Amino acid sequence: MKLVHKDIDKGGSGSVTLIPEESEDMWHAYNLVSVGDSIRSTTIRKVTTESATGSTASNKVRTTLTVTVEGIDFDTQACMLRVKGRNIEENQYVKMGAYHTLDLELNRKFSLAKHEWDSIALERIELATDPTQKADVAAVVMQEGLAHICLVTGSMTLVRAKIEVGIPRKRKGMCSQHDKGLTRFYDQVIQGIVRHVNFDIVKCCLVASPGFVKDQFYEYMFVQAVKLDQKELLQNKSKFVLIHSSSGFKHSLKEVLCDPAVQSKLADTKAASEVRALDDFYQMLQNDPHRAFYSIKHVEHANEAQAIETLLVSDELFRSSNLDDRKRYVRLVDSVRESGGDVKIFSSLHVSGEQLGQLSGVAAILRFPIQDPDEDETSSSDED
Repeated sequence: MKLVHKDIDKGGSGSVTLIPEESEDMWHAYNLVSVGDSIRSTTIRKVTTESATGSTASNKVRTTLTVTVEGIDFDTQACMLRVKGRNIEENQYVKMGAYHTLDLELNRKFSLAKHEWDSIALERIELATDPTQKADVAAVVMQEGLAHICLVTGSMTLVRAKIEVGIPRKRKGMCSQHDKGLTRFYDQVIQGIVRHVNFDIVKCCLVASPGFVKDQFYEYMFVQAVKLDQKELLQNKSKFVLIHSSSGFKHSLKEVLCDPAVQSKLADTKAASEVRALDDFYQMLQNDPHRAFYSIKHVEHANEAQAIETLLVSDELFRSSNLDDRKRYVRLVDSVRESGGDVKIFSSLHVSGEQLGQLSGVAAILRFPIQDPDEDETSSSDED
């Protein structure tokens, strides 16, 4: 994301002008735009004109509109953001107050104005405009007949290809059909890797499966690469890491990213630190439950005691249509940071973020054990 202009006053109101340069930037834009904001961008509008004789003609014109946001829709596959709202500036083609949908696309400049830029939104701009945030990890999670090719960025897990091939079962003395099916499956996975993985950016490509599927595939891939002279694969052979997973489904990626061998490879990526934090939380919940809280009520109780060491929060909570709810989570994040705690904001499009979402979207690892507020209420009612 390229930051063109930033004008935010001391009170927190103002606007920024941004240009999304890659697909992940659209995810950042989705997290920045809220209902009630105003957004300005170029768009195509169908205009109907009437001639002196009474005949009508319609044609499309390019114009610049400013709308007050009333609805936001994010297409994860096309990485496209649609913003619906009413026009709030004079325009020769669009009446004041008329509805229009702006499509925010790659390399199309837009300006976003807010009455109040909170700390989370400002942090999101810094993250989005940091050139070091790239999709530097690829993963192929597979089992016989099923594979998911994913790109793991700092903010989300993008499934770039899902490959399904029916493989006949092995029969006594009749293995040829099984082997042919397997070869066809492996060839499609190789094509998917070549098409979707940019080795100029990717530091590491994880290949995960149950059993020996990954080993057989790895061996087959590089035999084929030599045979077909696929230089890109041969030159990046060292970037492939074989790892065990329980299945070929996307959710297995979480356990893959938790593996210590993978952690050392991904030590400098945001995705690894989030997965590690979530893993630490689950271990704490199991071993010392009075130092692992989740749900907003319990986490706020821990924050009042300045007990939070690490706060885990999903970015989905900051997209709430309820302004009071959004402010509540922003206050929590600011308060934890002020008391010296570490805050990790998880993407809801990331496998780790999906898991955190199942725990209400907010959790905390505490510096010291404190009493559960529900237990306090139970004990006081028992005394009564």
